[in-house]
Amino acid sequence: MENLKNIRWRQRFENFEKSFLLLKSSVKMDNLSEIERAGMIQFFEMTFELSWKLLKDYLESEGTIVKSPREAIKMAIHMELIEAGDDWLQALSDGNITVHTYDETKALLVENMIRDTYFLRLEELYNVFKGKM
Repeated sequence: MENLKNIRWRQRFENFEKSFLLLKSSVKMDNLSEIERAGMIQFFEMTFELSWKLLKDYLESEGTIVKSPREAIKMAIHMELIEAGDDWLQALSDGNITVHTYDETKALLVENMIRDTYFLRLEELYNVFKGKM
């Protein structure tokens, strides 16, 4: 059973990595069109979703029960897998906002948050788990 849990987080990391690299390529682009911005936000949403699921799977492989994205983030902070917990919780909130509505002003704000903060947090997570692989 333990081996299956280790396989699960490793498989989740592989999916996270693919999504993260797509996000990374979009973050490198400047002066995004509306469609490119929407794509970046979609890559962020997908990568963020996979990030908390990766944390959940990893924490469960370590014997911790996790029931929600917020709980996964808080436990990952406690176990020092991630830092800047406020950024992670804000990213969770922003991800929920962008899924349910599209407004150009909000999209520009989220793009800036992705570029300035959220991408850095996801990159830190990527590096932590790349090291574990």
